[in-house]
Amino acid sequence: MDTKLKTQKNKSGKMLGAGLLTAFAASLCCITPVLAFFSGASGVASTFSWMEPFRPYLIGLTIVVLAFAWYQKLKPRTQDDIDCACEDDEKPSFWQSKKFLGIVTVFAVAMLAFPYYSQIFYPENKTAQIAIVESNNVEEISYEVSGMTCESCNLHVEHAVIALPGIIKAEADYIAGTAVVKFDKTKVSPESIKEAINGTGYKVVE
Repeated sequence: MDTKLKTQKNKSGKMLGAGLLTAFAASLCCITPVLAFFSGASGVASTFSWMEPFRPYLIGLTIVVLAFAWYQKLKPRTQDDIDCACEDDEKPSFWQSKKFLGIVTVFAVAMLAFPYYSQIFYPENKTAQIAIVESNNVEEISYEVSGMTCESCNLHVEHAVIALPGIIKAEADYIAGTAVVKFDKTKVSPESIKEAINGTGYKVVE
């Protein structure tokens, strides 16, 4: 195989790998809470929340890499490219085909869009099914929570809190950085709620 053609194929493979890596990295802070939810390792949910400020740059890099890969595939071939192709008797492999690039692109887009559909992996759990509570036993507290970066974080915190006895309602908001909890103070304490939130890996700010 012509050295120039081999070099081009190697570069193409590296670009696809880079595109997948940056797409996955851009969504890692939101994928981790879902993985923690399914594995039962709740405390690792916030492990990659530090990556959130870099998410726009990773998304941009993914788009640039994939756009360049598609340009390389679709651009008109020069006479040198045609000559190289004529000299090459091997049929291009699946890994170097447009079909594979299309699969990589779809996967990358799915990863980048993950924060917008991550809620499908969690049960609807903002409101607990509990017995009637006397109004003078109902208390509502807003906790300031650090580390939440997307809807997955909200759902992870809500799921942890709603599992406690006496919780009436729990709503987390990563934009405001809060978790508002309504509960029966005869069955659960504010400290227990705080411990449940901290147990997710996100922290209640004192």
